[in-house]
Amino acid sequence: MTGPRARRRGISITPALVVSDLAAMLAAVLLGGAPGATAVAGAVLGALVVAGALHLHRSRLVLSVLEDLPALSFVALTASVLLMAFDVSGTRTVGESVRGAGLTLLAVLGALMVSRSLAYAAVRRLRRHGVLAHRVVVVGADRVGRELVAALRADPSLGLRPLGFVDDDVDPRTLSAPLLGPTRRLPAVLRDLSVDDVIFAFGSADDQQTLSLVRWCQLNQRQVFVVPRYFQLLGLDRARSLEVVRDTTLVRLHRFRPQPGQVLVKRAFDVVLSLAALVALSPVLAVAAGLLRLETGSGVLFRQERVGRAGRTFELLKLRTIPATTAEAAVTWNADHDPRLGRVGRFLRRTGIDELPQLWNILRGDMSLVGPRPERPHFVQQFSETLEGYRHRHRVDTGLTGWAQVNKLRGDTSIEDRVRADNYYIENWSLWTDAKILVRTLGTFRHDPARRRPEVISMLTGAARPAGSATAD
Repeated sequence: MTGPRARRRGISITPALVVSDLAAMLAAVLLGGAPGATAVAGAVLGALVVAGALHLHRSRLVLSVLEDLPALSFVALTASVLLMAFDVSGTRTVGESVRGAGLTLLAVLGALMVSRSLAYAAVRRLRRHGVLAHRVVVVGADRVGRELVAALRADPSLGLRPLGFVDDDVDPRTLSAPLLGPTRRLPAVLRDLSVDDVIFAFGSADDQQTLSLVRWCQLNQRQVFVVPRYFQLLGLDRARSLEVVRDTTLVRLHRFRPQPGQVLVKRAFDVVLSLAALVALSPVLAVAAGLLRLETGSGVLFRQERVGRAGRTFELLKLRTIPATTAEAAVTWNADHDPRLGRVGRFLRRTGIDELPQLWNILRGDMSLVGPRPERPHFVQQFSETLEGYRHRHRVDTGLTGWAQVNKLRGDTSIEDRVRADNYYIENWSLWTDAKILVRTLGTFRHDPARRRPEVISMLTGAARPAGSATAD
């Protein structure tokens, strides 16, 4: 339950489209005289995978076979080529195989177009009768928002039924739909009305407030549509995330919900690479620890409390480059200019070798290889109170490296820039993105410690840092 009533989720059309395509391709291939069960299975399954990669099975507002035609043609071509490749009977000449593949392409394309036309007609009919319709709240009651409501009401087959507006400083008597409340009450409105879908148009709220609400919707599994700036210039090239309602382009944002399989692969990725790195880099760690012992005369392993996913804390490990106490390091910012920092410690900090013990944190599950850097509780509280969006960094596991780090946002650099980079990574995450960040990290060094950012120091303390300040990061 998410309020006084359970949220009514709309029915996805994805299963129907998958079944429709599967039936069409099987019928076309079998009626054309398939060379064997293996060839049929390989061709049809391969074509289905391609159709999924081309986003032909995703839910959409506008359902059009003409819009799908280029992608459907590629799917049909895939089926025909795979059917020819899997035909190992050797009973046909090359010319016969090519002619057969051409006929298969035409047959599959025709079958897909017919099956899609029937499926789309059925979906549009069900939407008009409310079976597959989603109720939606429009944020922003300006001209664009009002035109969207009018367009959605005029065409129920799009599948969105507007309940009303959420906005500030609006006269409800001028609206064609009810004013449901001010912008700040959007979460309460969605819960009270059991609504899953939201359209963000242009209203009275400032960008930061709107961005915060969008992230809340994504985090709470609402489907978000956003009217982009200069939307009039978009729409002819209908990318997978674009929807066009009459003459207004909407961007469909993904819900913040990593699939279980992706989470499992990411964790396996972390375990395998961190374990391999620990083994491979153990001589480097041993030499670094020995040199630090000679330089500082103190213990070489530093333990510090950090904040991870969902605000939970864990004990982070580092090499101790400065003989500082845990209490001192917990509330001070940067140690790059500390007079106690020796040549070995400076080199280890500059190259990031001092952070290699965190591979054990990754192996143990405290953090990930890639993600926002974990911060100390003192600064998490301070930044959460002063920076919009900082708390959103804790939606995922923290990491040894991240998008901010490979973009040289570390040390005395803008915290606001880091927050934006971290949230960008989270909202555009993929396994391939993680791989690219790891590759880029291999060639990354820290900023020159001489490049101070006084505005960052001032933001943290309101005054210059004491000479003996120290930190674990």
